[in-house]
Amino acid sequence: MKTLRWKRLLLILITMTLALGYLAGAYAETVRNLATVGGVRSNQLVGYGLVVGLNGTGDQATQVPYTTQSLLNMFQRLGINLPASVATNLQPKDVAAVIVTAHLPPFAQPGQTINVTVSAVGNASSLMGGTLLMTPLKGADGQTYAVAQGNLIVSGFGASSNGASAQVNVTTAGTIPNGANVERTVSNGFDQAGPMTLELHTPSFTTAARIADVINQQLGYGIAEAMNAGEVKVQAPTSPGPRVTFLSEIENLDVTPETPLAKVIIDARSGTVVLGQNVTLGSCAVAHGNLSVTISQKYLVSQPNPLGAGQTVVVPQANVNINQSNAKLLMFKPGVSLEAVVRALNAVGATPTDLIAILQAMKAAGALHAQLEVV
Repeated sequence: MKTLRWKRLLLILITMTLALGYLAGAYAETVRNLATVGGVRSNQLVGYGLVVGLNGTGDQATQVPYTTQSLLNMFQRLGINLPASVATNLQPKDVAAVIVTAHLPPFAQPGQTINVTVSAVGNASSLMGGTLLMTPLKGADGQTYAVAQGNLIVSGFGASSNGASAQVNVTTAGTIPNGANVERTVSNGFDQAGPMTLELHTPSFTTAARIADVINQQLGYGIAEAMNAGEVKVQAPTSPGPRVTFLSEIENLDVTPETPLAKVIIDARSGTVVLGQNVTLGSCAVAHGNLSVTISQKYLVSQPNPLGAGQTVVVPQANVNINQSNAKLLMFKPGVSLEAVVRALNAVGATPTDLIAILQAMKAAGALHAQLEVV
């Protein structure tokens, strides 16, 4: 019996140990998910171009003159010189002026392709079936980093007839998968020799210190140093090959980040309330009641005596009803979670607007132990 009891006790201890280990590891994150290498970032590109091949849904030349001017400039570059009389009366309906945007990812090399988004800037009604002509995409420095061209994919659809119309999604914007070729590389922080910086996605002194400690424990003390809440300086090799291997090892290290701050996010426009973890309340009492005022008006007809000299008139009559429901007093003990509070408020019929007002009043009274952020 004692042997069986000890076996059961040992099994329980092993199970508890595994469970605790699982819970401890459940909150661990890799460094790759917590920080990025300083200077390694994407860059925005933008360009102006023309979409041709539209089925009469392009820009109207009289209202959007720059579309016709852009088309004439393109004709001149291709060696087509139109007479002045023809150029003045040119009114194409199958051409639209567009803005082309794209993101140039880090380490993109010439010859690689990236996705582009094409959006109309004139009064074109649809870009469906159009083809984007060669469009240089420039960065903030004015240099051309990619060139886009290709057939558009438009997810929207529209139809109209006899004044009636129907549309699904947007027809004046589309995408071209792999529609731009990269022409120029962008230097980044990885190419520079010397120490590297890990930039945290969410600044935290605790998380930065833990990342530095884990790196020093695994790769050697003195390699990493937390500079502030958002940066960890790392002494990396100078050669490209060892530098890549070194960062690969760092990215896969497990770090337990700091517990997020207790926050309550309120979107007053849509009545949305999002509760973060670890949100608790102090001792407080909440009285919830509604006062509704209803005003209705109806019109009565006053008919005089047939033998009298009066006139028939319309007399308005207004009714005012005031209804105030009984206030419900809710008591909350210290340490109760806000989730329980929300359930209790929903049970007494509190609307999202009421919930927002109650949470703001709790914060003002010092009973809400969380940051209240209104977006």
